[in-house]
Amino acid sequence: MSTVDVVVTGLGATTPLGGDVASTWDAMLAGRSGVSSLTQEWAGQLSVRIAAQIAVDPSEVIERVRMRRLDRSEAMAIVAAKQAWADAGLAGTGLDPERLAVSFGSGIGGAITLLDQDDILEKSGPRRVSPHTVPMLMPNGPAAYVGLEVGARAGVRAMASACATGAEAVALGLDLIRAGRADVVVAGSTEAVIHPLPIAGFASMRAMSTRNDEPERASRPWDKNRDGFVLGEGAGALILERADHAAARGATVYARLAGAGITSDGYDIVQPDPECKGGIRAMSMAVRDAGLTGADIKHVNAHATSTPAGDMGEVLGIRTAVGDHPVITSTKSMTGHLLGAAGALESIATILAIRDSVVPPTINLDDPDDRLDLDVAAFKARPLDIPAAMNNSFGFGGHNVALVFARP
Repeated sequence: MSTVDVVVTGLGATTPLGGDVASTWDAMLAGRSGVSSLTQEWAGQLSVRIAAQIAVDPSEVIERVRMRRLDRSEAMAIVAAKQAWADAGLAGTGLDPERLAVSFGSGIGGAITLLDQDDILEKSGPRRVSPHTVPMLMPNGPAAYVGLEVGARAGVRAMASACATGAEAVALGLDLIRAGRADVVVAGSTEAVIHPLPIAGFASMRAMSTRNDEPERASRPWDKNRDGFVLGEGAGALILERADHAAARGATVYARLAGAGITSDGYDIVQPDPECKGGIRAMSMAVRDAGLTGADIKHVNAHATSTPAGDMGEVLGIRTAVGDHPVITSTKSMTGHLLGAAGALESIATILAIRDSVVPPTINLDDPDDRLDLDVAAFKARPLDIPAAMNNSFGFGGHNVALVFARP
């Protein structure tokens, strides 16, 4: 447990439920789904024709000339980071840029740029390839653009750990402040790969729901009839700040980032450990790091993606590491799975659950798995006093991250 307190002073997001944090949170509490049918011409050839596309396109927020130089994932990262920066009220505070860092990731990065520019290369030749191709597709692009946006000079870190990316970026931000390397960190993640090739690849693995006729009911964590995740896109950003630094400038504090746990399974490149051993270690580590016990964790925003194997392993893990008392939920039932951006968005949902004393619902849980023996906030939001809560993120490759947030 560190003696340095780290707090969250700003939030930003663009998601399938809304163009900012407030609209996204309102939709979550109302139990609305952001999943819809794909109407693009290319979707007709696919076995999966649904996805959770962002509610407000970045082109509506960022000027057209700049958009031409940005991959979609980079544009969404900028949108979320600018919101979080404004929310934290850091502009004009005289913050030393050498004490400002960025920890921002993406699970897949600029895949749309890579695929689109390859099409141009094959169709029209090398002279037609955009000179902005490399900065648009490089995996550190989102982090780099966020760093340029805020003028960070204490380091710009680009995380990539599949579906655990966003949570691991937040955990790294915690470490940077605790280690004395920064006073403020812009932490988060982004993902934008709603494109025929990634969808076809995931579908070939049989990892995605094929409930094409009922898109809003397709993402159904813990339900007996779950048949895979629904691909989503979006970005989330958090401003992490040393507590005394935030207090000195009179900042509004959402929550305390109390602890983090990071482990790896050493089991399989895509399949989770069925006994959730790595997840259990990550959750236990995060609770210890926060100086708490499992009994203190009243709510868990679970990773639960709506896959047959992963959902129930995590339930076992939560029961083992934390106990059978937390009220759990999976906001992926509404947002779909944002891959690398999931951990950042779900951290925001966990923070707001603490602030507002309410657990957002898990929708579509019509027929719970017989092994589901934890209390789920199903169908509607659940009022709950939440002194501390956990957010779980697990990713391909066996990445496990658990974050503990607490009241400031």
